[in-house]
Amino acid sequence: MAEACANRAHTIGQARCVIFRNRIYNEKNIAGSFAKARQRSCPRANGSGDNNLAPLDVKTPNSFDLKYFENLLNQKGLLHSDQVLFNGGSTDSLVKTYSSNVKTFYSDFVTAMIKMGDITPLTGSNGEIRKNCRSPN
Repeated sequence: MAEACANRAHTIGQARCVIFRNRIYNEKNIAGSFAKARQRSCPRANGSGDNNLAPLDVKTPNSFDLKYFENLLNQKGLLHSDQVLFNGGSTDSLVKTYSSNVKTFYSDFVTAMIKMGDITPLTGSNGEIRKNCRSPN
C-alpha cells in the first residue's frame, strides 16, 4: 500500500489549468480559499488560460518535503488524482503518516521508485504506444 502515496512525487512540479480546471470549479472536497486562489489564474471557460500553470504543492513548490501531504489533509490537492489519496478511503492513514513522519515517507518513496525502475516495459510488437492512454488503439 505504501506505493499508493510514495509514487506521488507531486511534492515538486506544476500542472496546467486544463488539467485541474474541473477540480477547482466543480469538486466539493476542496478548500474554498484554495479553489478561489487557483481560479484567479485558471478561468472557468475552456480554451481560456489552458496553459497557465499552478504548483502541485502550494506551500513549498520547489522542495521535496512533506508539505504535499499536509496540503491533502487540508483539501488543497491540486489534482483530483492527488486529493483522492485523502478522501475517506484506504490511503487516508498513509497520508496522515507521511504528513508527519519524514523517515517513513523517504523510506517508502525510495522503495516505490526502485520497484517502478524494475518494471520492464513492453516493446515492439509486445506493446503499443497509445494515442489516448485511457484506451487501447
